Amino acid sequence: MKTMILTVTLIIGVMLAASCTSSPRNVEKQNEDLYDTDTGLDLTGSVKYTVKWGDTLSKISRRFYNDGFYYPVIMLASRGVVKNPDKIWPGMAFTIPDLERNKANVNCRKTIKNCLNEFADIEKAKPRPRRGLIDGLKKRADAL
Repeated sequence: MKTMILTVTLIIGVMLAASCTSSPRNVEKQNEDLYDTDTGLDLTGSVKYTVKWGDTLSKISRRFYNDGFYYPVIMLASRGVVKNPDKIWPGMAFTIPDLERNKANVNCRKTIKNCLNEFADIEKAKPRPRRGLIDGLKKRADAL
């Protein structure tokens, strides 16, 4: 009886391990040249990212840009998908633009700067603004 329980447990463990390693990747590269006139961003080389459990926009921004304060750029590129940065769910698909490519373009850089400043102003107008967030967004905007 113990052997049978051990065997079943081992089989279930192997199946679980195999299902974890064979899960689909949640990043997909966009290769075509694409300038989005609605957002003012260059989406060439952008990445499609599917939100996983535990993700936040700032975590995703840190993952792709090494800086959590650039999450408004992801929101701008993913207009229509995410309306509130505090409410994202697993399965949502975001467009992650190539930040360096956009910073290199004068018009795109201006768009990003305006976006960061707008998010800082929105945060500032809240009843309990987060000073660190405002300062971080303004600092990145001023650096552009």
